Amino acid sequence: MENDDYEVSSEIFEEGNYVTSTSTEPKIHSSYVVSTFNFLRPQIEVFVDSDGDLNVPRRKSEPVSDSVEIEHMRNTVLKMVGLQIWRGAFLVADWLIANHHTIPKGSYILELGSGTGLTGIVASMFFPVICTDVDRGDILGLIRSNVKRNSNLCRHPVEVVELDFMTTDLPPEVERHLSEISVVIAADTVYDDSITEGFVKTVQCLLSRPPTRSVYIALEKRYVFTVADLESVAPCFEFFLECLGNLENVTCQELQLDFPKYFEYDRVKELVMWKVTSNFE
Repeated sequence: MENDDYEVSSEIFEEGNYVTSTSTEPKIHSSYVVSTFNFLRPQIEVFVDSDGDLNVPRRKSEPVSDSVEIEHMRNTVLKMVGLQIWRGAFLVADWLIANHHTIPKGSYILELGSGTGLTGIVASMFFPVICTDVDRGDILGLIRSNVKRNSNLCRHPVEVVELDFMTTDLPPEVERHLSEISVVIAADTVYDDSITEGFVKTVQCLLSRPPTRSVYIALEKRYVFTVADLESVAPCFEFFLECLGNLENVTCQELQLDFPKYFEYDRVKELVMWKVTSNFE
């Protein structure tokens, strides 16, 4: 970006009634806060027949109210937006709660660009998780702190490691579990063309290695008005689609956002989710 000092703020606090307090353990900036995000999740009943065999789990009609507590920043410069919470994190969390039963048992979930760790914490309710991000601004320490803060939700292990989209090698921790990673998740990683390009290259690297896996990517189209086009365009999103088009041996699909909404946020029309799956003969 041309101006690294330009500050941005997430819109979520304009649309949700979140309980927020000043952090008692400020890290790199005085504007760290702790927010509580309430969510609903379906109750699952497990039925066992007379032979002791497990039948298909069924959802109860009444959901369970729960909450995740996240330390984060209210505003940051562009290169540190991962320290904030954006709508895409809630969208992926909703997808996980609604669809975790479709993920093979014994799987690991890998998260790219974990930010504050909110989505990874939700994922750990169902599967072991590897949260990754670039080691900048103590973001990895923040993820670890938030995982510890929500240990009551994390029913499976959460490992936090560095993964920089600008490098070509996968971390040893990811390599070690690669055969068990069937789902990769990412939210709000498309906001800068160089980062987007590196992110998509990382996706290509993960999908070029067996077994077959899928990457679920949530992002928001950010429209700007340009004199050249005389209309509002979403250049970062268009560049993302261009990068996706350059991927080899994959299937790309924009998903319908018709799954339930468990977190409190506006699921605006600009919010989209893509599934990219590896193709092996």
